[in-house]
Amino acid sequence: MIKKIIIILISVLCFCFTQENRLFWDGRDWNSIRKKVNFIDETEYKIKSTYINGVLDGRLYGYLKTWSENAMLANEVFGEQVDYLTVRETVKSLNHFYEDPLNSYIPIPSAIVIANLYGKRVPINIIEKYIQDSRDWVNSLTLELDTLDYSRLIEEKYLKHKEKN
Repeated sequence: MIKKIIIILISVLCFCFTQENRLFWDGRDWNSIRKKVNFIDETEYKIKSTYINGVLDGRLYGYLKTWSENAMLANEVFGEQVDYLTVRETVKSLNHFYEDPLNSYIPIPSAIVIANLYGKRVPINIIEKYIQDSRDWVNSLTLELDTLDYSRLIEEKYLKHKEKN
């Protein structure tokens, strides 16, 4: 049992450190898990469910930290229900969602929201709008990062830090 846990932890760490310089895990990462674990269903499920649990735990932590400062903001920012489906149902839904190559660059947290919208039987036009908005957001963010002047960003950060001291 300990050996299996160590193998899973090493696999998760390898996935984290071998990722390209990207902002989010997305469908490309999600789909590559199966290949990286040599198509072993049990290991694939453990890694994917661990990732989903981590996303949900991080979201809860963010909500609680924000709520302690500003409850209205926390409710507005974290308003989407992302735990309607079980973890197993979410894994299956994400596997299906990422079969479409057009969805491959949508971040996993957005795909989790989409899976829960499908699970709650939200009207399809609302789900499709959310998917399109997610695609547009990722595309614009990627474009902004590609054209970002990092030296200016570092200089601004340095000046801001210098002003504090």
